[in-house]
Amino acid sequence: MDINSLLSGSVGQQIVGSAAKQLGIDESQAQSAVSTAVPVLLTALNKNAQNGGAEAISNALEQHDGGILDSITSLFGQSSNQQEGLGILSHILGDKQQEVETVISQKSGLNTSQVTQILALLAPVVMGFLGKQKNSQGLDANGITSLLGGLVNGSGSSEGINFGGLEKLLDQDGDGKLGASDVMGMIGGFFKK
Repeated sequence: MDINSLLSGSVGQQIVGSAAKQLGIDESQAQSAVSTAVPVLLTALNKNAQNGGAEAISNALEQHDGGILDSITSLFGQSSNQQEGLGILSHILGDKQQEVETVISQKSGLNTSQVTQILALLAPVVMGFLGKQKNSQGLDANGITSLLGGLVNGSGSSEGINFGGLEKLLDQDGDGKLGASDVMGMIGGFFKK
């Protein structure tokens, strides 16, 4: 299963519905935030894997076997899950977290506090998806790097991510493409604190 299938299926519907209910927003706003946030998280992870963080990501995925995908509703309303999600975010986004939240806020129409909560809900889901892929395919750090590259760039058997206009928001060098220079300018370090 690729990430697009996961998010367009029942898991994605549960995430959007629960986030909308918990934050008191309409589902279209929650959907917009989710569909923007997931590519950002995967792009950040990919960038960090490409820059020597693959082993750290692989080790972190040992704690995320994908079981969370079977019990999405347990994510919502528990402060321990929110704290775990915030911890994952700080590792993935580093000092660029606020900047990322602002971009997603502008795209979705939500305030940055609401975006933070959605990101904190999504981070364990993304890690769970990657952990499940790691386990089912027996991936090592190099395999994780290839998986992330395929998800972000659409290579291999993956269809890639539907960025839904995010490229324009993140296209910092104005060349019309979401490239490495844009991501480098946008996303911080992974597990380097």
